[in-house]
Amino acid sequence: MGCDSTLRLLRAERARLNGLKHVGVLVPWANTIVETELPRLAADRLVFHYARLVPAGRSTALDETFLDGLRGAVPDALSSLSRIQLAGALLACTSAGFTAEDSTAGTTSAFAAILQALQRLKVRRIALAAPYPHATAVTEAAAFASAGITVTGLASLGQADDYDQIAAGTSRALIDRLSATELADASALVLSCTNWPTLDLVADLEFTLGMPVISSNLALAITACTIGDQP
Repeated sequence: MGCDSTLRLLRAERARLNGLKHVGVLVPWANTIVETELPRLAADRLVFHYARLVPAGRSTALDETFLDGLRGAVPDALSSLSRIQLAGALLACTSAGFTAEDSTAGTTSAFAAILQALQRLKVRRIALAAPYPHATAVTEAAAFASAGITVTGLASLGQADDYDQIAAGTSRALIDRLSATELADASALVLSCTNWPTLDLVADLEFTLGMPVISSNLALAITACTIGDQP
């Protein structure tokens, strides 16, 4: 493959680790995909310790009440991991990271992890696919723009919930909604949402599109390799 690969970047970061690195992961309470995909990316170098983020209203649909509830649950979730010597903690919710600033102290959000991966890959132009309601996806595109990343094309499923139930064929059809021009103008494809099962698509998409493909959980795994390192 004649392009930088996100999977290759992860392998290089894992190989750099000396011994095990223990990382906390704060997971939205109904999310089933983070704990499915992250262990597959650890390769005996990363140990993930999970804590559930339970919003006060116990909702699951993606809206401001849900996101505010998740962010409000961060301190208690971090406290539940406080007896473990962690290199750092990840907030495994992409939308909680791009919809509010300075509200997730003590963690690195999945959105921040995506930005870090893009920086490592020297990517400034992306095509973006997400299962979110369209308005939420537009908010994410604006957050990328604020970070200096141009979104050349955006495709969203328009769902508010049940992202873990999205079939691979539906995901591929969503990505196919991005035009050839939008993809040609991008240097990477971002698949946003930690509860969207996309890991099995990444290698094939990187080969087919000839560009890096960054999923939320893949970005979290890359960040986990470096979290807590001295600058």
